[in-house]
Amino acid sequence: MAIGGLISNRNLGSFIDSGKVCQTNHTVVHRKGERLYNQGKTFYQNLCTPRVSASRNSYSPYLCAISSSDASILKPTGRVHDEGDLYLIMSLQSGIRSQSIITKQRSTGRCKSYLSSNHSFRSCIQSRKLDKLDNRQYQKYELVKVNRTRAYYKSEDNDITKPEVDSLSSIEGSSEAVLADGNVLKLSSWWEQFPKRWVIVLLCFTAFLLCNMDRVNMSIAILPMSQEFNWDSATVGLIQSSFFWGYLLTQILGGIWADKIGGKRVLGFGVIWWSVATVLTPVAAKISLPFLLIMRAFMGIGEGVAMPAMNNILSKWIPVSERSRALSLVYSGMYLGSVTGLAFSPILIQKFKWPSVFYSFGSLGSIWFALWLKKAYSSPKEDPELSTEEKELIMGGNISKEPVTVIPWKLILSKPPVWALIICHFCHNWGTFILLTWMPTYYNQVLKFNLTESGLFCVLPWLTMAVFANIGGWIADTLVSRGLSVTTVRKIMQSIGFLGPAFFLSQLSRVKTPAMAVLCMACSQGSDAFSQSGLYSNHQDIGPRYSGVLLGLSNTAGVLAGVFGTAATGYILQRGSWDDVFKVAVALYLVGTLIWNIFSTGEKILD
Repeated sequence: MAIGGLISNRNLGSFIDSGKVCQTNHTVVHRKGERLYNQGKTFYQNLCTPRVSASRNSYSPYLCAISSSDASILKPTGRVHDEGDLYLIMSLQSGIRSQSIITKQRSTGRCKSYLSSNHSFRSCIQSRKLDKLDNRQYQKYELVKVNRTRAYYKSEDNDITKPEVDSLSSIEGSSEAVLADGNVLKLSSWWEQFPKRWVIVLLCFTAFLLCNMDRVNMSIAILPMSQEFNWDSATVGLIQSSFFWGYLLTQILGGIWADKIGGKRVLGFGVIWWSVATVLTPVAAKISLPFLLIMRAFMGIGEGVAMPAMNNILSKWIPVSERSRALSLVYSGMYLGSVTGLAFSPILIQKFKWPSVFYSFGSLGSIWFALWLKKAYSSPKEDPELSTEEKELIMGGNISKEPVTVIPWKLILSKPPVWALIICHFCHNWGTFILLTWMPTYYNQVLKFNLTESGLFCVLPWLTMAVFANIGGWIADTLVSRGLSVTTVRKIMQSIGFLGPAFFLSQLSRVKTPAMAVLCMACSQGSDAFSQSGLYSNHQDIGPRYSGVLLGLSNTAGVLAGVFGTAATGYILQRGSWDDVFKVAVALYLVGTLIWNIFSTGEKILD
């Protein structure tokens, strides 16, 4: 009669004091313990009143022993013991006798223990009311599902030297055990234990990485395309601007859709839409110029809904104590996407010609979409796999609101903090778009860098923004967790995002070397990235239910700032100098700082 012990994989380390573990198709644990103890009782007595125990160190609430049909492993004279007292559930089978008993024994012995995977245990061990045994009353335990692992205990004096172990392959990798108090213990992989809210954040990060990869590839591919199709500068400018036609169109609409039907659907739609448009761009270019303009506008439609949808879904998944770092990580995906697109596009064009950029980048969206459908949900309430602990952490005791059906436009537009968001987003994006759009020209005309050097140094501000955005996010969340009000934190971070660029741009006219000029530009963009923990996080603070609409409103102003600011810069350069361009940007930064610190708030004003 062999005694099998079901042992949780998690507590296997505590079960083995010494010996070695071998993991193949089956698991074998060999343990040498203490001395053999034999009182000379008969084999049948051992069946009726088995006395098997293990050390206290191996005890866990979900350790249980069951019988095996293999009677050749343990001889009747051997009983395996260890020092200490332990309650252990046993279920023994011998001919017609089958019962569940528990024994408590203090003794010493010498033993070998063998553990193997046996997946033939498909039945569950039901809890029973146990009778008194040897005038003792014992507790009862219940194990509803096990990891199908069996241990064989064999005496040292037995002649058997090669234990028989089962070699059945595993059919289930995790287990659940119901403890005595009724709690369910679920053993799972590290991926399943990873916080679900951060899975959502990483998927949003990847979406924004693809977003800017697909956006900036045209700025590289347009050079060989213009040569092939004989486009002049005016045509190239028209193609580049056609993206913003669709991008402006869906900012507010994307926010409305996300708030009404959920961020998962809207963001998934956006990624698939712009990915298909990216793949079809070479086809449209070969058909005609109008088709290419329409396809670029379609791509802008897809990317236009991305930011409002992302803002909506994170407002439901991320608690306020983690909001800044989550948003900073997602937005850094945009910066790294620009770096990736600028870095790999020339390589692909050189080896496989310009259509390969659109085919390769656009096809990545289908992979992301498959993961998004499987892992993402619009809110924690919709996720059936979300643990109770994480749901309570996310919800924070708040009562879940019904989905938005009507947008209260009058109420939204009557709030001063909403207008502070819109105006400050305009001021912020004016300077940001000027630097990102005209920086290569500045490097070439003022610092006398060639085109290769200009392209190389254009990557530096994106990297700086990616790094400092995450640094600012951690600082902001740390301040909130230490008791500083959300309003104060938002004002501090956005003040850095305004005053930092204003200071470094004002120094450009005083620097004497190209290296210092590049350093000032990088520092300007690095401090600008603190805005991710300022105004970009504030939409969720003041109106979490309408965060998509709020971001759509403010980002519309931000896109308009990019369009008008880029055009105004060209006009200023025709009649003035780069110092005049930077003075306008600095003035808007200062105006934004003043408005933000007077009217903004971190409190919820829309519910």
